[in-house]
Amino acid sequence: MEVRNCRSCGRLFNYLGGQSICPSCREEVEKKFQEVKEYIRTNPHANIQEIADDNDTSTSQIRQWIREERLQFADDSPVGIECENCGASIKTGKYCDNCKTSMANAFASTFRKQKDSDQPKSRDRDGNRMRFLEQ
Repeated sequence: MEVRNCRSCGRLFNYLGGQSICPSCREEVEKKFQEVKEYIRTNPHANIQEIADDNDTSTSQIRQWIREERLQFADDSPVGIECENCGASIKTGKYCDNCKTSMANAFASTFRKQKDSDQPKSRDRDGNRMRFLEQ
């Protein structure tokens, strides 16, 4: 087990993975997330700055929740972040649908090429036959 300092409050804690924050700070972040989520339900047309100001949280934290796909906004919402690949406006996640599709196709193509190269090359017809010695 690894011991780290909490990135938020500075206390030591046993780090098990994920964010480098202690369990008590993680609970506070989760409570704040639930508040923000409820605020968005009651104020669907609020922008990121309004959400952050009214809930005493940072815009970067809200963007992180959007990238993690914990928050998702309706198409008519003014909230949007940029696709990490092409810069198009998206409502949740890291990539727009076009970039997701092109990445999936590229991955599938690479996987197919890898699979084809792993196949043993065909040898001549007589190379794989069993042979008997005559006495």
